[in-house]
Amino acid sequence: MPRVVVHVMPKPEILDPQGKAVAAALPRLGFEGIGSVRQGKRFELEVDGEVTETVLASLREAATTLLSNPVIEDVVAIDVEDSGSLERALGTGAEERA
Repeated sequence: MPRVVVHVMPKPEILDPQGKAVAAALPRLGFEGIGSVRQGKRFELEVDGEVTETVLASLREAATTLLSNPVIEDVVAIDVEDSGSLERALGTGAEERA
């Protein structure tokens, strides 16, 4: 059964307090050389049947209307995992909505 992975991130202009907290904690824990951190969300959806262009279009609509808040978040990628291989299915970043 194919799995579709939806990646959602805060828009660049939105403050990310969770990312800032992680970025501040990393040096205290001995992890050096990391300039900044942004924290997002990952959704894994198992699809019944083949992942077609129609299915991807429907999942993209679900991602932008239900899985993300389009006011403060961007759907940055929708990937299809099939039998352990990962292929980029759709790029859905903010540049497409501009």
